[in-house]
Amino acid sequence: MTPLSTVLLQAPGVAQDSNGQLHVRGDHGNLQYRINGVVIPESIGGFGQTLDTHFADQIKVLTGALPAQYGYRTAGVVDIQTKGGETETGGELSLLGGSNQHREASLELEGTVGAFSYFLTGSMMRNSLGIANPTPQRSALHDETDQGKLFGHLTWIAGRNDRLSLMFSNSNANFQIPNQADQAAEYEVQGQAAKDSALLDSRQNERTDFQVLTYQHNAGNDLNIQASLFRRSTQVHYAPDQLGDLQFLGVASDVKRRNLATGLQIDGAWKVSAKHHVRSGLSVQQENVQVGNDAWVFSSDDGQTQNSTQPFNIVDNNTLTGKLFGIYLQDEWQATKDLIINYGARWDRADTVVNETQFSPRLGAVYQLNESTRVHLGYARYFTPPPTEKIDTTSVSKFQGTTNALPSDANTAVKSERSHYFDMGFEHELSKGLTVGVDAYYRSIRHLHDEGQFGKALIYSAFNLAEGRIYGIELSTAYRAKNWSAYANIALASAQGKGIESGQFNFDDEELDYIAKNWVHLDHDQSLSGAMGASYRINSDTNLSTNAAFGSGLRRGFANTEHLPFYVQWDVSGTHSFNVASLGPFEARLSLINLFDRVYQIRDGSGIGVGAPQYAPRRSLFVGLSKSF
Repeated sequence: MTPLSTVLLQAPGVAQDSNGQLHVRGDHGNLQYRINGVVIPESIGGFGQTLDTHFADQIKVLTGALPAQYGYRTAGVVDIQTKGGETETGGELSLLGGSNQHREASLELEGTVGAFSYFLTGSMMRNSLGIANPTPQRSALHDETDQGKLFGHLTWIAGRNDRLSLMFSNSNANFQIPNQADQAAEYEVQGQAAKDSALLDSRQNERTDFQVLTYQHNAGNDLNIQASLFRRSTQVHYAPDQLGDLQFLGVASDVKRRNLATGLQIDGAWKVSAKHHVRSGLSVQQENVQVGNDAWVFSSDDGQTQNSTQPFNIVDNNTLTGKLFGIYLQDEWQATKDLIINYGARWDRADTVVNETQFSPRLGAVYQLNESTRVHLGYARYFTPPPTEKIDTTSVSKFQGTTNALPSDANTAVKSERSHYFDMGFEHELSKGLTVGVDAYYRSIRHLHDEGQFGKALIYSAFNLAEGRIYGIELSTAYRAKNWSAYANIALASAQGKGIESGQFNFDDEELDYIAKNWVHLDHDQSLSGAMGASYRINSDTNLSTNAAFGSGLRRGFANTEHLPFYVQWDVSGTHSFNVASLGPFEARLSLINLFDRVYQIRDGSGIGVGAPQYAPRRSLFVGLSKSF
């Protein structure tokens, strides 16, 4: 029941953020998730993690100058292969409980009946620490969450050369917005006494579901074709404490964002000869976005000081349609016994608030220098359309003269990000079971994408910086012996931008002027990030492991000119398998998170597009039991 974000945090160049967010190689989001080779359109996102690890058989993270088959979200590709139906009919029931009133139950079922196989998993979870705590205390005020998730993968072997599969998922998560005690109300509501800040009752609901129907055909002569139809619906609803939000924030906004994406993905692979492996494909996607904002505000002359205690209502509803189309062609060429060259290109079109196209060449090479050393280098031209579900459609003029007035009235349309990406590195086997690697990268960017929480609702909005430069170096090592496995990585990085060119209404004039003239660190830029861990199998039944994540701290302060202190967090866990007479096999698990109870901030509430302060969870203990059948 390890969260997906915890698994991904073990990869090089990954920096942690609050509420399960991750930043790979200096990007805010921009992750692509593929399940069994099919791209899953991203969700609006917030506090929940739509995807879980229950259904994953294998998870890989791809970064760098990627081949032409990978488009749009390219900071990292999370490639997930699912479990499913390859064993006798059976399943597993798991229970987990622990700190912060954590209760979780999950069930897996899998099997094969003739030509039909299935894998189903579902989970329910509830605890009292759903969103990152805004205080350093062990427990948070008003922070309960309940979440339900379902995933299924059904496969039918239609013939010797044909396979049909259906993949589906549903996630529904409810969150209380945590409070801080002893806060003073800044606004007055006519005829109403000030509420206790510890008793506010704002909430957020996040729902996501997707369905993918895939047809696979082996046409012979080393030609394979896969075609997938997909649909994804995602929505976020922030429900304010109407009186409390008015008194403490000056605005109570009931915000709903919904995004419906449908599309088609076709991929073909043809082994032309022993030296050439050609891939080609296309993808088509349409998104429909609905944004609703039912806001109560006060009248104001300066956007902050109310000149009336009687609130009034403003409705700001908008719709948006986005379309994506992309095609690619690439060839993996075995130039010599030791040299593989992958070359290709893709062409993409994005129609959202702006209409844009780009031709993107890709080139990569891997050279086996000797039996122990492999060198790689690559170049990629990337085209990253704005995340349609995070485009802010606020009508700035509607809120002028109110306590929800924005700092400026500029809102240039969000553009697609365009970048040149260079990557090179090597891997070397020092001895049997011990490998080391070094990877360096550099990106030159126009219309750099970033995201921030600018409104009162806890939802992220996308904006552009005119220029960007992101570079870094990663060092990694891995060791595997009979009973031992270990890994360690450390990354040095810099992610900077200059000149806000969209979403300007979210910034005050002083910040806009400073960013226009100076290179500034992105809010998620962390100069040093790293992770390490080890696992030891005592015997066939018992395994112990430990993992640590550390970093120099995310950015803070005016225009992100400062950063938070260095942090390190150690986690330990263990599993033990045993048999109970007449009941069969069981597995017990114990996990201790933040072993040394280190108190540290992930965010302090300052910086570009950063909301409330957020602390890492204090030391937490979890105990689980699983029963296979």
